[in-house]
Amino acid sequence: MPLIDTFVSLLKMNLKNNILIVDDIHPVFMERAEAMGYHCDYRPTIKPDEALQIMGNYSGLVMRSKFKLNRQYLDAGTNLHFVCRAGAGMDNIDEAYAAEKGITLINAPEGNMDAVGEHAVGLLLALMNNFNVADAEIRAGVWLREANRGYELKGKTVGIIGYGFMGQSFAKKLSGFEVNVIAYDKYKTGFSDRYAREVSMEEIVKHSDVLSLHIPLTAETTGLVNDEYVFHFKKPIFLINTARGKTVQTRAVLNAIKQGKILGAGLDVIESEKFPALAEQEWYDELRQSNKVILTPHVAGWTFESYRKISEVMAEKLRELSIVHSP
Repeated sequence: MPLIDTFVSLLKMNLKNNILIVDDIHPVFMERAEAMGYHCDYRPTIKPDEALQIMGNYSGLVMRSKFKLNRQYLDAGTNLHFVCRAGAGMDNIDEAYAAEKGITLINAPEGNMDAVGEHAVGLLLALMNNFNVADAEIRAGVWLREANRGYELKGKTVGIIGYGFMGQSFAKKLSGFEVNVIAYDKYKTGFSDRYAREVSMEEIVKHSDVLSLHIPLTAETTGLVNDEYVFHFKKPIFLINTARGKTVQTRAVLNAIKQGKILGAGLDVIESEKFPALAEQEWYDELRQSNKVILTPHVAGWTFESYRKISEVMAEKLRELSIVHSP
C-alpha cells in the first residue's frame, strides 16, 4: 500500500472515534465515552464559525444550543455518524437532513424530566398563591392578606398538552395533590395511565383549570397558544410553559390576562430570550410589569442534578449505539 493511502487509512480510523464537544457538559460523559474508546475534544468556549471549520474531523458531536445544526454544519461534518443533544429539545437541529445523511441523533429527555416536572409544579403553586406579589409587597412594607388569598389545587382539572417524558413527569408530580389530570398528545394514543387520562383537545379546552405545555417546537406547534386558542377555553386558566417559548404568543397571554381568561402565567420560556433582544419586544414592558406573570430564564430543566443525569443518559445511549454498530 502506498504511503499516502496508509496515512489516509490511519486518519479515517482516528476520525472514527473523535467526538467534538462544543458546550459545557458534565465530565461524566467524557469519562464514560473515553472508557468506550472515544477521544473527546472538549471545547465549550468554541465559537460557531470555529466549530464549522473543524466539523469534518469528527465522527461525533455533542452540543446544547450554541448554534443551529443546519445543512451548512451537517455538510461540513463529512465524517459525522452521531450527534448528542445535551437536553430534550431538538428544534435547533435539522433532523430531516441529518436522517438523509445517515446521522444518528441522540437526546436526553430522561435526564431532565424530573427537573422540568418539579419546576412546572413550583410555578403553578406560586401563581395560585400569589407568592411573587405577596413577597414584593411585604418587602415594600405592605401587609395584605385578603388581596393575596390563593387557590387550592385539590379538585382542579389540569390539562397537559404533550405526554412525553416531560408531560408524564409533571403528571406524576401532581399525583399527590388530588387533581384530575387530563392529557392530549397528537402523536400518541392509548397512553392513559395512573397519573393522567387521555382526552381530545376539545376536552382540554372545555375542562381545564390549568394548562401546561410539554411539546416540542415544530411548524405545527409554533404560535399554538394565540388569541383564538385562548378564547375557546370555557374557564379561566392558569398557564404554564416550560417547553419552548415560540409555542406561545406573549401578546395573546397578556391580552387574555386583561380579559380575565388567564388568571396567571408561569413562563420559563418566552418567544424572545436573552437581552438585549428581549427588551426590544413591543410587549416586554407590559410583561415585566404584570403581577400575573412569573418568569424564569429557561432553567426548568437545568438543575445541579440534571446537569449530571443528562450526561449519564447520553453516555448510555452512545454505549448502546456503539454496541449496535460494532463489528
